[in-house]
Amino acid sequence: MNDSYAEWLVKRKAPAYTIIIKAVLIALCAVSAFLALMTVFGILILTAVGAATYFIFQNLNLEFEYLIVNDQITIDKIMGRARRKKAWEGVLSEVQIVAPIDSYVLKDYENPSMKILDFSSHIPHAKVYGMIHQGEGHTTKIIFEPNDRILQHIRQRSPRKVIL
Repeated sequence: MNDSYAEWLVKRKAPAYTIIIKAVLIALCAVSAFLALMTVFGILILTAVGAATYFIFQNLNLEFEYLIVNDQITIDKIMGRARRKKAWEGVLSEVQIVAPIDSYVLKDYENPSMKILDFSSHIPHAKVYGMIHQGEGHTTKIIFEPNDRILQHIRQRSPRKVIL
């Protein structure tokens, strides 16, 4: 058996507006706690605000897992280190090119109707790559941050598709 496997986990940097969202949610929880002490209706408000705060806090903490098994590429979105959701899945044979995001080669494959999916960490000076995937009648540009093992895996399977 000649199975190959590579995976990499990237944590997304939280944008600046998340601090404001967290502060507002905490303030709402404090106000609803005071309402809960005064009225019965306040307990319902506290429960609703508490549940909303929990789920929003979970969704603000994002990670992406890149997984390549043989020719199958999967990108999972992990929210709050607890819930996993498949964000994108494709086959290496449908990938046109993998190149650094600022590469002129990648720009040759782009078109205005292309769908863009961003699975990067948004950290400055990170090694960000773009992957052009053409399948099922539409073209998609995937922005991601693979490590050397993922790039070598893609290069081993399709040497002409990877530009380093």
